[in-house]
Order: sequence, then structure tokens, then C-alpha cells
Amino acid sequence: MQRNGGGVGAGGQTWVLRRVRLTWLSFMLFFILVFFPLIAHYYLTTIDEAGGPDKRIFGPRPGGELCEAKHVQDLCRIRESVSEELLQLEAKRQELNGEIARLNLRIEACKRSIDSAKQDLLQLKNVISQTEHSYKELMAQNQPKLSLPVRLLPDKEDPGLPPPKSARSCRLRSCFDYARCPLTSGFPVYVYDTSSYPWGNYLDPLVKQAFAASVKSNIYVNDNPSIACLYLVLVGEILESSPLPSPSELEQQLKALPYWRSDGHNHVLVHFSRKSMVQNFLYNVSTGRAVVAQSTFLEQQYREGFDLVVSPLVHALSEPNFLEVPPQVPVKRKYLFTFQGERVESLRSSLQEAPPQSFEEELEGDSPADYDDRIIGTLKAVQDSHLDQVLVEFTCKNPKPSLLTEWALCGEREERLEVLKASTFALVIAPGDGQLVASAGCGMRLFEALEVGAIPVVLGDHSKLPYHQLIRWTEAAIIVPKPRVTELHFLLRSLSDNDMLAMRRQGRFLWETYFSTSENVLSTILASIRTSIQVPAAPIKDEPAHEIPHKAGKLAGTDANLADNGDLDLGPVETEPPYASPCFLRNFTYTAADTYRAWNRAPGPFHLFPHTPLDPVLPSEAKFLGSGTGFRPIGGGSGGSGKEFQAALGGNVPREQFTVVMLTYEREEVLMNSLERLNGLPYLNKVVVVWNSPKPPSDDLLWPDIGLPIVVVRTEKNSLNNRFLPWDVVETEAILSIDDDAHLRHDEIMFGFRVWREARDRIVGFPGRYHAWDINHQSWLYNSNYSCELSMVLTGAAFFHKYYAYLYSYVMPQAIRDMVDEYINCEDIAMNFLVSHITRKPPIKVRNRNATSSLFNFLLLPQVKCIFIFPYLDSPLFKRAYPI
Repeated sequence: MQRNGGGVGAGGQTWVLRRVRLTWLSFMLFFILVFFPLIAHYYLTTIDEAGGPDKRIFGPRPGGELCEAKHVQDLCRIRESVSEELLQLEAKRQELNGEIARLNLRIEACKRSIDSAKQDLLQLKNVISQTEHSYKELMAQNQPKLSLPVRLLPDKEDPGLPPPKSARSCRLRSCFDYARCPLTSGFPVYVYDTSSYPWGNYLDPLVKQAFAASVKSNIYVNDNPSIACLYLVLVGEILESSPLPSPSELEQQLKALPYWRSDGHNHVLVHFSRKSMVQNFLYNVSTGRAVVAQSTFLEQQYREGFDLVVSPLVHALSEPNFLEVPPQVPVKRKYLFTFQGERVESLRSSLQEAPPQSFEEELEGDSPADYDDRIIGTLKAVQDSHLDQVLVEFTCKNPKPSLLTEWALCGEREERLEVLKASTFALVIAPGDGQLVASAGCGMRLFEALEVGAIPVVLGDHSKLPYHQLIRWTEAAIIVPKPRVTELHFLLRSLSDNDMLAMRRQGRFLWETYFSTSENVLSTILASIRTSIQVPAAPIKDEPAHEIPHKAGKLAGTDANLADNGDLDLGPVETEPPYASPCFLRNFTYTAADTYRAWNRAPGPFHLFPHTPLDPVLPSEAKFLGSGTGFRPIGGGSGGSGKEFQAALGGNVPREQFTVVMLTYEREEVLMNSLERLNGLPYLNKVVVVWNSPKPPSDDLLWPDIGLPIVVVRTEKNSLNNRFLPWDVVETEAILSIDDDAHLRHDEIMFGFRVWREARDRIVGFPGRYHAWDINHQSWLYNSNYSCELSMVLTGAAFFHKYYAYLYSYVMPQAIRDMVDEYINCEDIAMNFLVSHITRKPPIKVRNRNATSSLFNFLLLPQVKCIFIFPYLDSPLFKRAYPI
């Protein structure tokens, strides 16, 4: 028990000792850790303070004193060495960066130089290629380019001409003084004042006024008689109540004219028949070498190839009422043919019931007028047969006075026109007297038939029709010898509708161009003489452009989307300055070569349409002669077809540009954006901005610099017709008419230009329209839905020839232009109808990439020219202003 208790007590003492030791050890460790650092700090601080500032070891030292310590001197030297090396490396790095920048600039400059050299090389190649094309073209033409010829004028002193063998033997070669009319003279015409000769006071006042108005508007009339090629004298119509001078007195009065020069050469004596159908004022009067132009001629009076048979003067001081002209369709009218007239001289059997004599018996008669007996009997038989509805009347209530053996006109003019409007054919029976080769009565019948669209049927091939030397009347009228009157009914019934429509159109063309007004009649007289002596027509004057000054701003950028040409080969790019269409390419022999084609054909493809009766050839054709017409045909030549033609872009005319004509009205921002889009457009000659607003552009407006001239033209009034004025600043044949808000890609414009060069006589454009006459509702259908049945191409984005600008502005009836101004619309419709009327061809619609219809896109691929239907020209809408 004690041993156990004692054991326990020994173990407790051991545990206590251990605890005491641990406590002592912990206290010592705490003392060492706490007080020893404090003591060391105090000791070291005391040493630094006792040694002074210079003996400090651990305290802070000023400046580089730290480096004086041995244990850090090496470190300081290393730091300074490294800093110096770093500074050197930084300097080298900056030097290298500068060198790299300089090299980059040199690289960029070299790249620009390479691009510029490539561009210059490409330009040189294009210039060489174009020069080669021009050389080949000139070699093919084998003629130099001609400028406007120098005008040659005659001398004041006239040596005179040798007298002809007889007055009847006068011809141009023997009685006309060509020395006064050089080819480059311009055909000056001097007109005598009607008050300067005695019989001028007896002239019909309306004829005098109409003649004076026509002379005032004629471009050839000159008031200087010393340089005149032709001298014009008005000799009739004389008032019926006025006394007529005797032939001898009239000859003396003619010789007293100041420039008659003893024989009257280069004089034209003009007699207009208005009311009287019997006046032959110059019969039995010796006119010397003067040309006589009148409607009535006897055989012994008329000099073939020298004198002129002219049409009567119906519309003296007023233009024809186009609203009353009937349409050309339907071709067949109520009556197959009509005739109303009464013989002045009674016939032996004209109105007897006995059967007519045979032609053999008539030929044995004393008078050739007996032919009319058979004509009367045959026409009555046709009327009584009722095979066709015809109207023939051989008696009149109020017949007009006429010459002997001539058929007098019946009733008033309005009554005759109403009958002719219902007639498919109109008979014109020549006088029975074969000595009467031309008469005013027959001329009046012919005039009225052509005016209302009745095809003339002339019975009697001995009769001279107006201007028969130059007009091919067989294309507008049927001329039948009187012995074939029994076959006339069969002949008229055998004609097809197409032939009759073609003759009706040709007749309308001849009437409107040469006979309709007093200006037309006078101009046709002068044009016939000018054409006979082969003097070229005077060029028509362009519309003067009054430019608005403007300042160009920054260089316009090129949109990559607009410049993307896709897979279309545009041919050689024009890199030279703007190139105008060449003028005066031909010599003056075209007047003889194209005489019949110019006078005798209704408007057709590549036709020299006489856009006014001033000249038988287009006056603007003297400015754009091309290859013989107002248009320059592209087919054939060096261009080939397909890929070759596409690469040549123009065939045998490789160098050509176009002019953009842009109409705008107070939309400056839209206009500037449209002009910027034209930057970089190939083949662009210049841009003509037609400023249609009376308010001028803003003074601070900056126009884009597209590298080509931008001409801003001021107009007299706000009119959509200004879009088609033939501005003199337009020097190219091709015109791209475009709206100021139109958005076309460059490749689309180039494709349209290439298509136009293959079809220069048509409108080639992008926006299409469809129109048709709805018979059920008696109204027009007009829409712009995408389909393959289109009839028009709007001129808001279309190419056309400048030729049509002349026609639209100077030839097309004023009623159409007035309608455009009235509705402030429809100028594109008028241009489409005009071009189709002239060419008898439809426009050409080219592809636009914005087309959404799949069928539309398919039919208008670049490889396909989609030609649409022909505008219906005989519609009431178009006939209202410009009847066909």
C-alpha cells in the first residue's frame, strides 16, 4: 500500500518539475524574442549617434555616399553599366524604327509609281489601239475628215449667159446660172417686195400675207441681192375683180425688175392658187430664163425639168386642224371609191342612157376628151352593180369655175372632206384636153384626198402631179391610163390591206411635209430647186445653251459597286479628252444620190426624214452626216459579230462617246449624289445638267469633280420638253437622258450604250412600260408591271440619237409639246411615239440588275436584245395631238 502511494507521489513531483521547466523555457524565449531586438536597436542607435554623421553605418546617407561602401560599390557599377547599355539600345531601337518608317514610305511610293506606270502603259496601249482603229477607219473611208466648208459667194458683176435656142428649150443646164450658187454658198434667196412691182397691188391679200410670213420664217432668205443665188417673185393669185395686164405689159414689168438682168435667169415666178381654179396669169408671157412655179400649165407653156408644178395654197394663214384628221385605220372605209364633179364642157354622150362608145371609136374621134364618156359609163355601171359601195356623182348644184375639159369641184370644201373621210380611194380624173398637163382643180382634189387619208386614183397618166420630178407618186397614189378604166374596179379590189395602209401613210407623209401649209409649200419650192442644182441643205441650228457658272468641289470618289463591270467586256476605255462625234464626213454628192430616197419615202429605218419641208434631207444631217443618213449604221464593218463586236464596241465606228443629259428641279443633294456616281464612267463625253427651276443653284453649292465637264444650262421656263432640246453643248450623236434620281451601275450603262450602237435609230433604255387600248372599257391600259409585253421605254434612263431631239423640238406638232406642259408629264410617251412613228420600229429594253421577276431576268440577259411590241400609233390619244 505504501509502495503504491509513494509511487504516486513520485510521479506527481515529476510532472510538476516538467511544468516548471516548460514555463521557464517559455519565459526565456519570450525575453529573447522581445527584449533582445530592443536592446540591439538601442545599442546600434547609440553607436551611430556617438560616431557622428560621417561614421554612420546603418542610417540614411546623402547622394552617392552609399556607393562608397565597399559591399555595394560593385552593385552600383553594374547598375550604371546596365543603364548605359539600355540607353544605347533605346537609341538604336528608335533609329531602327525611323529607318523602317522611311523604308515603308519608299515602298508605298514605289507601289504608287508602279501603279502609275501601269496606268500610263495601259493608256498608251489604248491610245495606240484607238489610233490604229482610227487609221484603219480613215483608210477604209479613203477620204479625209471635212470641216464646215468656207462659204463662197458670187461676184457682183454678172457676165450673162448665152441665149438658148428657144424659150421652150430652157433647162437648168442652159438657163440657170450655176456660178451664182456655189456648193458652199448656203443657197441665199432674195425675195422681191410685192409693193416694188405694179401688179403686186392686185394680189390676193391672204396670199400676200401667207407669202410674207413664209418668207420671214425661211432660213435661206437673205436681204442682200448682190450675193443671192435665187430671186423670188410672187405673181399670183390675182384678185378676180382686179384688171389683168396684157402679156406684153407684164413682160415689160418683169424686165423692169431691178435684178432681172435682161433674161430673168435665177428668178422664180411663184403663183399660188387659192380660190380661183382657172387663173393662168403667165400664159403667153415670155418669162425668159425664169423658173415658173404654179399649179396650172398648158403643154406649150410647161418646160419639163425646169418649171415646177406646185400644189394649191389651201391653208394660207392657218395650220390644218389635226384633231379633225381621221385615223389611218381601219384601212377599208364605207365607200370603195368616190367621185364628185361636173364637166365644164358638155360631152356628146356624157349623160345619155345609150351605151358608151368603144375605145376604138373614141380614138378615132376628133377630141381626146371623148375618153370621159367611157369613164362616166364605166363608173356608173360599177355603182349600179352593187358589188361594192361606191359614190359617183357627175352633176353638181354649185360647181366651181374650172378650165375647159376639166372636172369642176362640187359644193363646199367641208362637204367634200366629209365624203372623202368615208372613202378608201378618191378618183382624180385628169382634164380631157391633153394639152392641159397640170391644173389647179386636179391639184385641189389631190390635196384634199391626201389630207383625209383617201388614196388618190389618178385617171390619166399624162397629167403632171406636183413635184413629179422628185416625188415618186406611185408609192402614194394609183396612176391609171384612161383606157384602163374598165379594169379599175378589179385593180382596186385586188390591193391588200398592207399595201393600202402603206400608201395611205406615204400620202399622209407627203401632204404633211410638202403641201399642208404655206410655209411647207414655199419651202418645198426652194428645196426642189436647191436639190436639183445639188446645193446641200443648211445645217439646222442647235439650241443655244446659257450656262450657269458653278464651282467644283472635292474630287468625287468611285463606288466600287458602280465600277464593278462583272463579266461584261466593255471594250477599250476612252482615256483621251472628250471626243465629239465627227461632223461633215461626206462630200456633197449625197444630194444627187439620195434625192429620191429623201423625197419619196415615208419615215423608215435609217431614213433621211425631211423633218421640215425646208429641205428634202434632214437639216441636222449636215451636222451628223455619218454614212449618208442622220444615223450611222453599225452593222457590218470591222467589228464582226458576237464576241468580236462586243470587244470592238461599235464595229466600224470604234471611237464614240455619249453625253448625259440630266433634268433637275431644286433637288441639289440628290443631284450631287447622281453626279458623283458618274465618276469613272467610260465613254462619257460630258454631263449637261438642265436646270429647270427659275431659282438658280445655291452660291455655296460645291459641284463634284468627276474629271469631265459638267455644263449647267439655264432654261427659260419650267418644262419637261427642255429635256429634249438639241443643246449646242451636246457634241455627240448619242444622248443618255437620265433623271436626277436614277441609279444605274456603270456596267448597265455600258451595256445599254453598246446595244444602242447596234440599233442607233431606236430608243434603248431601262424602265419599260406597257400600254394598250381596252376596247371593252374604251380606255387606256398603262402599267409598269414586270412582264415581257412592253411597248415603251421611258426616257428617264435611255439612250437616243440627237436626231430625235431636233424632231421633237422643231418638227413634232406644237400641240404635243403644249400637252406635255399642260399635264407636266408624258414627255417620254411623246418621244416613244415620235421615234416609232419615224422608224416604224419598237424600242429596245435592256436589262436592269434590280429586276425582280425571274421571267424578266431570263428574257433580258445581256446576250439577248428583248424587242417589245410596237406602239399603237393610230390611237385616239396620240391622234389627238399628232394624227398618223
